[in-house]
Amino acid sequence: MKNYFMIIDGKPVFADSTFPVINPATGEAFAQAAAGNISHVDDAVVAARAAFPAWSSTPDAERQRLIHAIGAALEANMPELMELVTKENGKPLNGLNGVGSGMEVGGAIAWTHVTADLQLPVEVIQDNDEARIEVHRKPLGVVGSITPWNWPLMIAIWHVIPALRAGNTVVLKPSELTPVATLRFVELANAILPPGVLNIVTGRSGSGIGAAIAKHPGIDKIVFTGSTPTGKQIMQNAAGNLKRMTLELGGNDAGIVLSDVDPKAIASKLFGVAFNNNGQTCACLKRLYVHESIYEELCAELASIARKTIVGNGMSPETQLGPVQNQAQLSFVQELAEDARSHGARFLCGGRVMDGVGYFYEPTVVADVTDGIRLVDEEPFGPILPVIKYSDIDDVIRRANNSPNGLGGSIWSNDRAKAAELALRLECGTAWVNEHGAIQPDAPFGGVKQSGIGVEFGRYGLEEYTSIQTLKIMK
Repeated sequence: MKNYFMIIDGKPVFADSTFPVINPATGEAFAQAAAGNISHVDDAVVAARAAFPAWSSTPDAERQRLIHAIGAALEANMPELMELVTKENGKPLNGLNGVGSGMEVGGAIAWTHVTADLQLPVEVIQDNDEARIEVHRKPLGVVGSITPWNWPLMIAIWHVIPALRAGNTVVLKPSELTPVATLRFVELANAILPPGVLNIVTGRSGSGIGAAIAKHPGIDKIVFTGSTPTGKQIMQNAAGNLKRMTLELGGNDAGIVLSDVDPKAIASKLFGVAFNNNGQTCACLKRLYVHESIYEELCAELASIARKTIVGNGMSPETQLGPVQNQAQLSFVQELAEDARSHGARFLCGGRVMDGVGYFYEPTVVADVTDGIRLVDEEPFGPILPVIKYSDIDDVIRRANNSPNGLGGSIWSNDRAKAAELALRLECGTAWVNEHGAIQPDAPFGGVKQSGIGVEFGRYGLEEYTSIQTLKIMK
């Protein structure tokens, strides 16, 4: 069993003890990671602050070159990284509709190269006989990154690469449930970057490392992806020095299917966007509202697909859905399912933990539910989809918006113009027409309401790692 070390100031750092990393397909440890503590956070911040002046003044083209080199290193080590992601997260190598660890590592590579090529040119506001006014984007300093377990490598890339591109240095803390692919990425990157530019600290649950990063006076910005309650704690902890922050928090995304669609034609796509990564994606479709005229037919089509879906260990090439990532999340999915059952929900398929080892739950489609029960109102983050009947479009838009979350939403219709008009009425950061959850490295992504603060990706996301300095030169 391999032991994975932290990296601080470009050097491997071993802690006094390690903690096990569990493969959710087996319920057993497959690796050990260094059990760091708050003192390691302090060391990492010192290293990052020391590295910042030289890194921030490195010529822009050289920073680009080094980030492209990181992308190349990821690509050269893609099979190893895929295996690590599958073993620690559970997502299949290939996965349902190609959404698996291959997509995660491939996406990480693509995001790295696209972000490397982003530019933040000087903006000229005024240039006349009186004065020239320029707007410059400057790096913030040290960025603290806290990443979740559902897309461990991809989200680390989303945090780290734009921070580096803008000229910041980084202290990274991955989830204690899925640290190994991220540790390997940081090891690869440190063979390319100057010491101290990218540091990683790992620790057990309850180690206080995340809170220490959020509170640390030597950290200038926090970027966090995870639950809304944890995001609120980070905001409170970060208030001490008024850290900048980007928070991508919980979503309970609604999709609305209009009456003009053919259920057979869209069922497979709807199933994919609801169940990819076992439903463990912030921007998965999690509440499906279907017009009463096609409700039963679409429910039947979804259930038929679910019954045929291959669930198993992600290391098997034919597996489409793997396990729920951890026992606590599996228990939460069970809890929501049983609550729905007690309210008279109709389970069209699934609805139980699978026999054998690992944290497996059957792909589950639930009908005859409505707003007000937990399965609809709370984000399950697992392989279970509530399908809700509606009759009036204005009412269903209101119901979709009646949520504290506002990450994504979608409209499904053959009339794209009408669907786009309705999509703009959804209270969410991204709205899709005949799609859900599709993101790309050059288009901004983020939530409204309690789904987050700020955006990621593209120029808009890169700007969040900078401060504005206005320069006025009198003529």
